[in-house]
Amino acid sequence: MVAWEVTRSCNLACVHCRASSLHESYPGEYGTERCLKILDEIASTGRPVVILTGGEPLLRKDIFDIAAYGTAKGLRMALATNGTLVTEEIARRIKESGILRVSISLDGPDAGRHDRFRGVPGAFAGAMKGIEALKKAGVEFQVNTTVTRSNLAFMQDMLSLAVRLGAAAWHVFLLVPTGRGREMAGEEIDAEEYEKTLELLRELSGKSPIQIKPTCAPHYLRIAGKAGAASGRKGGHPFSAVTRGCLGGTGFCFISHTGRVQPCGYLEIDCGSLDRQGFGEIWRSSPVFERLRNPALYGGKCGRCEYIRICGGCRARAYEKTGDYLSEEPCCIYEPVNCELNDG
Repeated sequence: MVAWEVTRSCNLACVHCRASSLHESYPGEYGTERCLKILDEIASTGRPVVILTGGEPLLRKDIFDIAAYGTAKGLRMALATNGTLVTEEIARRIKESGILRVSISLDGPDAGRHDRFRGVPGAFAGAMKGIEALKKAGVEFQVNTTVTRSNLAFMQDMLSLAVRLGAAAWHVFLLVPTGRGREMAGEEIDAEEYEKTLELLRELSGKSPIQIKPTCAPHYLRIAGKAGAASGRKGGHPFSAVTRGCLGGTGFCFISHTGRVQPCGYLEIDCGSLDRQGFGEIWRSSPVFERLRNPALYGGKCGRCEYIRICGGCRARAYEKTGDYLSEEPCCIYEPVNCELNDG
């Protein structure tokens, strides 16, 4: 998967925002022609899912030209939006551009809680209207929720809301305190709560009529595996596969609004610039990516953990905590059995 921040501008001011986005112009954003060439470069590496994100990507007037071009190149295009700008006309254009799925972020089960999180009154009502427009146009959508102390008690309610709305999936993000999210340090759940939350999600997943996919929660695979539960793969859908915990630099990367390639949006380490290198070259040979792909280099208890190859620990949390993206995951309570890494 490639998440591409096609613009940093946003019409909301969410308290957890990785990019601290505002509704203003940001210098250095690429024009249409350069964006299309970047899609050519991405397509030369294979057929990844390309998530057009932001900011709010629907603020770009050429967003459907970009999406349609990616579709024509054989890329699997997706769109991440807050939903407030989705009208019936916009939903129709999303469908026509070949976008396969839209994610809508909902961080509370009602207007009061969601709007406080999103920083703008009416955000919940706007997202609901956007979802209805997507449904009418026949566009598949998923609900994304970021878990904090403020909404931790409402996880069952959030799942019920996603099911009631007709979502294809519920993707649950565990807060990574970067960007504006650093100001929410008190909202980040601790390691014990983290473990209990993942246990709850595993339990809910066994009963849910829709797919539940924890994100930025790599040790969910340890918990699901120990319980003999499914890893989250249902129906072979490209947006549903759970192959490894932390995918940063291994099966996932992020492109910033100025063309900087990173392991993920939360791990703000420069792996190369599209102003100077092609995407394929960066993906194949970035020294940062090469290190992330070698579990033998991981430190602390992650480095000696028997689950390192399926979990990997959150590299962004490690970096925020220690300044070393290869150090141990700070929000994991598991004590590994002493073992040596091997090719098995």
